Amino acid sequence: MSLPRIAIDAMGGDEGVRVMIEGAALARRSHDAFNFLLVGDQARIEAALEDHPNMRGASEILHCEDVISGDEQPSRAIRRAKTTSMGLAVNAVKEGAAGAAISGGNTGALMAMSKIALRTMPGIDRPALAALMPTLEPHDVVMLDLGANTEADARNLVQFAVMGAAYSRIVNGFEKPTVRLLNIGTEEIKGTDALRDAAARLTAASEDRNGGLEMNFAGFVESDKINRGETHVVVTDGFSGNIALKAIEGSARFVTDLLKQAFTSSIRSKVGFLVSRPATELLRHHLDPNNHNGAVFLGLNGVVIKSHGSANAKGVAHAVTVAARLLENKLTQRITHDLAELGEAAFQNNDGAPVSEAGPAK
Repeated sequence: MSLPRIAIDAMGGDEGVRVMIEGAALARRSHDAFNFLLVGDQARIEAALEDHPNMRGASEILHCEDVISGDEQPSRAIRRAKTTSMGLAVNAVKEGAAGAAISGGNTGALMAMSKIALRTMPGIDRPALAALMPTLEPHDVVMLDLGANTEADARNLVQFAVMGAAYSRIVNGFEKPTVRLLNIGTEEIKGTDALRDAAARLTAASEDRNGGLEMNFAGFVESDKINRGETHVVVTDGFSGNIALKAIEGSARFVTDLLKQAFTSSIRSKVGFLVSRPATELLRHHLDPNNHNGAVFLGLNGVVIKSHGSANAKGVAHAVTVAARLLENKLTQRITHDLAELGEAAFQNNDGAPVSEAGPAK
C-alpha cells in the first residue's frame, strides 16, 4: 500500500544529512511503501544517497542550503520559513506535497513554524508535544505536553487527554487507553484548580457516555509511577512535562553510567559483567532513547514529528515509522471524531462558562 510522502529536513539534527538519510533508508528496508521528499543541500543529499540505492526511486530532492540553527529564536526562524530546510519541509505538508514532516532541528522553531503553517485543528486551542517513554510493561507510555505550552488550563488539559488517547490507540493498539493527569498526589483534593477541573470534566464525560468515551480516565498519577506501565497516557502542562521528561532521561543515564562504573571497578566486577551481560544488554536496549524516538505535535492540521537532535539512524528510522503509522491510521480524523464524541460540555463549567485557568498548587 502506498502512503503519502514523508518530508524530511535532511539538514536538521546534530549530524544532519548522513544520519537523516541513513535513518530513512533503514526505515524503508522494512517498509518499501515509504516515499520521501528530502529537503536540504542537493549535493550533500545525493552523496549520501550513493550508499543507499533503495532510496533512489523513492525520493525526490528539494534543494535548500539555508538551515535553522539550534539556538535560533523561533521569532527569527519564522521569518525564514520559506528559505530554510525546516520551513520548506513543513510547508510541503501544508501544500499537500507530503503527508508528514520530520526534523531533528530546533524544537521551538519547528513548533512555531508548524503552528503558523498548519494551524490548529477545529476544537483544539493549542497543539501539544507528545512522546513515547519506556515502561516495565511491553508497551510505551504516551506523555504530553512536553514543552509546547508552559501553562495549560483545564480546557487545554481535556483536549490534551483526547489527543493523547487517540495517539495511544494508534501506536500502542489500545481500544480504550488508561489516561491520567500528572499531579502531586492521587487524592481528588490535590493539585491546581485547573487539574481538578479537568479531572471533573473527564470523569463526567466518561460517566455520561456510559463507557462510550474511547479512553479510560483514571484520575491522577504521580511522577514516580509514569514508567510503571499502569497508565497508557499521562497528561500535563508543558512546563511540568518537560521537567519530568528530563528527570526520567537523567535517571536512566545515571543508572547506566553507575552500572558501567560498577562493572569496571575491579577484575571481579568485570567477570560479573560477563555473566550478567544478557541482562545488561536488555536494560541498555530498553533505555535507549533511539528506540522511542519521534515526538509528535498533536492538534495540528497535519503530522509533524520532532526527532531528537542526537538520534542515530535507528532513532530516525523509528521517527519515520511513527509518522507512517499516524498517516496510515488517520490521526487528525480520529482526534476530530473524539472531540465530537466528548462534547462541548466537557470544556465548560456547570454554568456554561469556560473552565477556569490554572490556579496555585494545593
